[in-house]
Amino acid sequence: MDLSPDRILQTGMAFWASKTLLSAVEMELFTDLAKHPGDLAFVQGRMGLHPRAARDFLDALVALGFLQRTEGVYRNTPETDVFLDKAKPSYIGGILEMSNHRLYGFWGSLTTALRTGEPQNESKGGHDPFAALYADPARLREFLRAMSGVSRGANMAIAKQFPWDRYQSCADIGTAQGDLVTQIALVQPHLKGIGFDLPEVGPIFEDYIADHGLAERVAFKGGSFFTDDLPSADVLLFGHILHDWDLPTKQMLLAKAYAALPSGGAVVVYDAIIDDDRSKNAFGLMMSLNMLIETPGGFDYSGADCIGWMQAAGFRDCRVEHLVGPDSMVIGIK
Repeated sequence: MDLSPDRILQTGMAFWASKTLLSAVEMELFTDLAKHPGDLAFVQGRMGLHPRAARDFLDALVALGFLQRTEGVYRNTPETDVFLDKAKPSYIGGILEMSNHRLYGFWGSLTTALRTGEPQNESKGGHDPFAALYADPARLREFLRAMSGVSRGANMAIAKQFPWDRYQSCADIGTAQGDLVTQIALVQPHLKGIGFDLPEVGPIFEDYIADHGLAERVAFKGGSFFTDDLPSADVLLFGHILHDWDLPTKQMLLAKAYAALPSGGAVVVYDAIIDDDRSKNAFGLMMSLNMLIETPGGFDYSGADCIGWMQAAGFRDCRVEHLVGPDSMVIGIK
């Protein structure tokens, strides 16, 4: 058997490729190229790139598969044109913007987190990162936009895949910008929806809902799922929420969901659900490491873990269904 160090080296140096892409997103290169493809001198001038850096930077993006170069003209690939052009509603770069501004630096302290079990973000020194985030409108908008970007594929899958014809209403718990309830309401015109989150999120949510023409069917309800009852609806959804919290909080939220649902109602939980063998969903496992860096007690979990918690709360007929990429949903019926 011939052994090669290639995969080890590629993974160990993967931050090179990551930062190259993140810098391109930060500079809005893909947004600009969507309107103005051009040769080296043209793109260099528009982006303000130093002559020493421009050619290597653009050609690295070609080699990585994020740009095309034909007869000296640089332009987006089909994927970057759809997903990294800020002018398009399919833009998912919000999560990459946040990764560049926040996570890239914090992950440099992963070794410290592994040895201490303590977060390595703004909460160092006992500060509450969510309090600081929600107090700054600009940072809050960036964070909520990032949550929409990283969740959109799964949100669209849930809108089509879940048996919505059996239900009349849903509530998205920890709704952020409101993309999950938006995608559901766009595909399921018979449904009424609620977005539940802290009051500071309300104006951002309402703008997003209005932009999609859903204000008559989708409403915001302000509150905290720590201190307030959850809204009443036929289906309660937790999208990329449970992994933020420790086990007692996960169990508390599922118990609150059970109390709020009518008989026959459903809870839907989705995250980057780890496979039960914990050997395949590398993204889910690394997301759990991200929760180590970002939160005091959060962690990702397997489908079997979540089913066990749901059953303990009283739910029946629990099952796991894959959505897209690393994301799956766990469904329980009251």
